[in-house]
Amino acid sequence: MTDFSYQLYSARNFPPLSRTLVMLARLGYGEVEGYHALYADATKVAELAELLELTGLRMPTGHFGLEMIEAAPERVLEIARGLGIGTVYCPALPPDVQPETGVAWEILGHRLAEAGKPLRDAGLGFGWHNHDLEFIALKDGAIPLEAIFAGAPELEWQADIAWLARSGADPFHWIARFADRITAVHVKDIAPAGQNTGEDGWADVGYGILDWPGLMTALRATRARHFVIEHDNPRDPGRFAERSLTAARAF
Repeated sequence: MTDFSYQLYSARNFPPLSRTLVMLARLGYGEVEGYHALYADATKVAELAELLELTGLRMPTGHFGLEMIEAAPERVLEIARGLGIGTVYCPALPPDVQPETGVAWEILGHRLAEAGKPLRDAGLGFGWHNHDLEFIALKDGAIPLEAIFAGAPELEWQADIAWLARSGADPFHWIARFADRITAVHVKDIAPAGQNTGEDGWADVGYGILDWPGLMTALRATRARHFVIEHDNPRDPGRFAERSLTAARAF
């Protein structure tokens, strides 16, 4: 059985974190994924490490901003070691510095390759987490994800399937295209058109329009080791966590 993880960003609007972790452990999650706000200072990291130990949850993956990875790789390694993170994923760039050409995206790939070298040298995995824009053709015809990977031959991919689908691209095509890059997956769903507007159009996993049974079959044929359940803006984090895990286990 796949041991599903939970992206803690999903519960960012529902503190305290301790309550979320206790809930996740009770529901049967084995893993969680961290994000930047949880590493704001050494005290937060120590508290998180203690909570993980108390609840028995593991944190094998975490999101770290590129700026931090570049400016303070030793700090990233320290945090990763303290929390048990084995693979670091860079989740995005700020909107005001998004590349606009294929060449610029390939240069970003080179930048990511260089930034990830200290992490890989220390034995960690390092990859990119996509949103929708990586699959939308630029004015010069380039597809950003292809350009990033052209610039970073060793870069892993955490495939956010729902964002990929929101771009209008075919998830099955891209899963097959870069199966050897996929080491983790964000498992989330998209509501039918016009529904769940108060949740930004996202849905609990298994309650949306994506073919998750078929997607899981395709994804299990890749290098993916971690399947991270996520919802960008749930109204009820308990409902989302429970229904999504139950549905995902059936895929």
